[in-house]
Amino acid sequence: MAKAKKNRAFEFLGETVAPGERKVIELEAAKLYTHSPLSIPVEIINGKLAGPTLMVNAAIHGDELNGVEIVRQLINTIDVNKLKGTLIAVPIVNVFGFIHKSRYLPDRRDLNRCFPGSEKGSLASRMAHTFFSQVAKRCDYILDLHTGAIHRTNLPQIRADLSNPETLRIAQAFATPVTVDAPLRDGSLRSEAERLGIPVLTYEAGEALRFEPICISAGFIGVQRVMQAIGMLRASRKKLPNTVIAKSTSWLRAESDGILRTLVTLGEKVDKGQVLAYISAPLGHSEIELTARKGGIVIGQQTLPLVNEGDAIFHLAYFEEDDDEVEQVVEDFIEEIIDADLEPLTTGQINTHN
Repeated sequence: MAKAKKNRAFEFLGETVAPGERKVIELEAAKLYTHSPLSIPVEIINGKLAGPTLMVNAAIHGDELNGVEIVRQLINTIDVNKLKGTLIAVPIVNVFGFIHKSRYLPDRRDLNRCFPGSEKGSLASRMAHTFFSQVAKRCDYILDLHTGAIHRTNLPQIRADLSNPETLRIAQAFATPVTVDAPLRDGSLRSEAERLGIPVLTYEAGEALRFEPICISAGFIGVQRVMQAIGMLRASRKKLPNTVIAKSTSWLRAESDGILRTLVTLGEKVDKGQVLAYISAPLGHSEIELTARKGGIVIGQQTLPLVNEGDAIFHLAYFEEDDDEVEQVVEDFIEEIIDADLEPLTTGQINTHN
């Protein structure tokens, strides 16, 4: 059996991280009005042995918090002496949004529509350029952690361009119950990195401004499985759970204004024509049914019970497999995560909607 190669020093922003060393380095993102620098904290964990470079990042949208906790748990459990390759951990990319509990940057732009950015563009474009050129381009793989937007929640899922065989392989290793074969969206980190040949998974779970234990645990376990699959951590002998690939998804929208009463939950199988919710006037004298146009699985939904006509209410995924099988995969997944012996979250954190 060949002896594992020793790793080499990792150079980042003029600093050197030796094999077997970890270091937090500040990446200056912009300056405030006061000329005080605003920086993105980046932790480089350089394993003693050679291997790939993986970035795990969260909070590209500043109000999406589950990923921040996943990164924290990850860096606290990595043994640098057993790590092969280099882990780049970025818990908070959009530091502006994080400080203000906002999805966006101060110029109201979405950072995840601004990659690869420009050195002389808007604030969002400059931040995207700095992060993409200094950090993302250094990676062999990227795991980009997200949640649903404000008042929307997502079933734990991977979104990826599955036409890339290596991206498909690591998506199957992450093993969320549902994997969405999602087209690349111009300006996103995933799109621009994939164009450079860097496999990227976008993990979506839970909703904004919450810590949700099942979503955090599922993400933490999934990241570890990917690290095992790409040879950064010792492989587990446990069989990977199934993930089912959705070939298409669509949003079901409100057909009138009013108060929403939902009848289904995340991960639930729905049939064509099934009533998923009622929308009624405040006094309840008139009521309309919101029905599924075809059978699928609920992978996202609005959590706010007040709706306007046209609001996206349910995100449904459609499969070639039998929906009963998919629903069973979701149930097994939730049970496995609940049974996993992971770090407890602090009191006051909110349970998942699942």
